[in-house]
Amino acid sequence: MFNFIKEKILKNDSKLFTRTDIHSHLMPELDDGCESMEKSIQLIQQMQTIGYKKLIVTPHIMTDKYPNSIKIIKQALFELRGYLKVKNINIEIEAAAEYFCDQSFIKLIKRNELLSFGNKYVLFELPYTRESRYMEEAVKELLNRGYQPVLAHPERYRFLNTVLDYRDLKKLGILFQVNINAIAGYYGKEAQKKSLMLSSKGMVDFIGSDIHHQKHMDVFKKAVVSNYMEILFRNNKILNDTI
Repeated sequence: MFNFIKEKILKNDSKLFTRTDIHSHLMPELDDGCESMEKSIQLIQQMQTIGYKKLIVTPHIMTDKYPNSIKIIKQALFELRGYLKVKNINIEIEAAAEYFCDQSFIKLIKRNELLSFGNKYVLFELPYTRESRYMEEAVKELLNRGYQPVLAHPERYRFLNTVLDYRDLKKLGILFQVNINAIAGYYGKEAQKKSLMLSSKGMVDFIGSDIHHQKHMDVFKKAVVSNYMEILFRNNKILNDTI
């Protein structure tokens, strides 16, 4: 399977693939992602075999459920890098976070206690079923402090449906990170429809694997060599490899 993937990627236009992933939950034992270091290493090896050179892992930071901090995540990153070195897995690993947009997120922004990636990009998510009353304030605070807000998987929010809904968010200064598995239909028809709409309208800035476990990986392996990737890359300026 891996040889097939690598062969297809090499045969395709190089512009239809990125070597950097900016959203995953491959850090062990921090959230609903990898349950152990062993599983983390297995998934990272598979990302490397597909062709990824750099992974920016993004554990959840959600006050009540995943109370991670900069210190906790950096320590986990140090340990993960150590295991990769022992296993002779030569892939670049960095860490940021996926912040849940709530009052605690705003407090972290005001204290400049954020894990960003690249050019001060900050990945955040919203409640899936309703609008967040904290979003506009959070985005404003991020921009005022020189950060660039990146909304994780905008295709998955049920309260966002039309092109105008998404354009309104763009006007606030928000960049969009679409999940590759969404384009392949993993999260359902509605999420797939929205992700393809965003792709066709040129509204996608980043793409991410959002891999938590092997089931995600199995879908991802097929998605990265699907025809959907051409729609995505032909219509959008994907920023992953600029980081």
